[in-house]
Amino acid sequence: MRILFVGDVVGSSGRRALAALLPGLRERLKPDFVVVNGENAAGGLGITEKIARGWLEEGIDAITLGNHAYKQRDVYPYLDREQRIVRPGNYPRGNPGRGHTVVEKNGLSLAVVNLSGTVFLDAARSPFVEVDATLADLRGRAEHVLVDFHAEATSEAVAMGWHLDGRVTACVGTHTHVPTADARVLPGGTAYVTDVGMTGPRGGVIGVKREQALERFLTQMPVKFEPSDDDPWLNAVLIEASGDGSASAIEQLLLPAS
Repeated sequence: MRILFVGDVVGSSGRRALAALLPGLRERLKPDFVVVNGENAAGGLGITEKIARGWLEEGIDAITLGNHAYKQRDVYPYLDREQRIVRPGNYPRGNPGRGHTVVEKNGLSLAVVNLSGTVFLDAARSPFVEVDATLADLRGRAEHVLVDFHAEATSEAVAMGWHLDGRVTACVGTHTHVPTADARVLPGGTAYVTDVGMTGPRGGVIGVKREQALERFLTQMPVKFEPSDDDPWLNAVLIEASGDGSASAIEQLLLPAS
């Protein structure tokens, strides 16, 4: 099995980069499943039903979110209705949406799990305890498991990778928008990377117009941030896995959109 996971799509430039490059990646890499993190897709904050529905209609198999999951209020009912979009499972249980799903295609099945870190981010429960409970719930329901760990601290992300090694196909990090150089298959057979990176404007500051970010750092005054359009790239990973659910390879894809 081949799984293509695309890092945080940021704003309209990220959406355009995804639309421009994904067809070619599908043709060249032949992934069985495509999973996209869309938590910054709508103007840099959250996702709308229109964006999510469009991606799913275009053949994206599942969408993960993160700490901006609830920034766009119109998406709340959609999170409850649509099984193929997931938000962090360690958020309060009564919140809109779900923390994991199983997608099936061509006789293959993939469980997609979304979790939030708790170092510098808010969540209701420990992601480590939550993922143990989630994997117990998923036992026997999917051949492969992909975990999107939306975390700020690299230490927490690395710890999660070791916690899951040998129990999931892949544990991939999102949130910081900066790709890390540690993609590897851990000894137990789990593909891991601390952060996949973002699909969006590399010419900004993690997706924001750089002059606005610089003004904030230089003046320490409140500044309204807007997504940049400068130098969009697609950041993703391709995971290859065997029939027993373990990974055999992970490849980083860092591609300019123009």
